[in-house]
Amino acid sequence: MTNQAGRGGLREQRKARTRRAIQEHALRLFLDQGYEQTTVEQIAAAAGVSHMTFFRYFPTKEAVVEDDDYDPLIADLIRARPTGESPLEALRAALRTGLDAVLDTDRDAVYTRTRLIVTTPALRARQWHNTAATGDLLAAALADRAGRPVDLRLRVIAAAATAALTTALTSWVEGEGSDDLRSLVDEAFAALAPEDAPED
Repeated sequence: MTNQAGRGGLREQRKARTRRAIQEHALRLFLDQGYEQTTVEQIAAAAGVSHMTFFRYFPTKEAVVEDDDYDPLIADLIRARPTGESPLEALRAALRTGLDAVLDTDRDAVYTRTRLIVTTPALRARQWHNTAATGDLLAAALADRAGRPVDLRLRVIAAAATAALTTALTSWVEGEGSDDLRSLVDEAFAALAPEDAPED
C-alpha cells in the first residue's frame, strides 16, 4: 500500500515536471519567435516530448499560456478567510496571500504569460471567457465560505474583483513589470471600496 502510494506520488511529480517543462519551453519560444509563429511541434520538440504527449497536458496551444493552478489556490484561500470579513475583504486578502506565494516563486513566468495574453490578439480575445470562469469560481468560493448558495450579489462582487485584478495585471504589463503588482492590485481594490463608502 505504501509503495503504491509512493509510486503514485512520484508519478504525479513527474507529470508536474513535464507539464512545467512544456510551459517553460513554450513561453521561451513565444518570446523568441512570436506566439503565432510557434507551433505545437516546436514546443514539444523543445521540451523533449512527443506531439501526442503535449496534447495530454494541454488541449490547445492557447492553453499553454492560459492554464495555471492559481484560481483553485485563490478559491481555497477565500474559503479559509474569517467569516467576519465582508466578501470583498475576503477576496482582497486571499488574492494578496496568493500573489505573495506565486510572485515569490514564479514572478517571471506570471509576467511573461500576462504579457503574452495582453499583447496577443488571439489570446486577448479569449480573455473574456477566462475572466468569467474565474469570477464564477470565486463566487462559488465566497458562497461556500458563507454556507449559502451563490446569488447575484456574490457574482457581482466576484466579477468586480476579477475585473480589478485583470486591470491591475494589464497595468503591470503596460509598465513593463516595473511596478509592484501587489501595490497595483491594492490600488485597484481600493477603487472598488473607497474609504468613505458605507460599511457592508
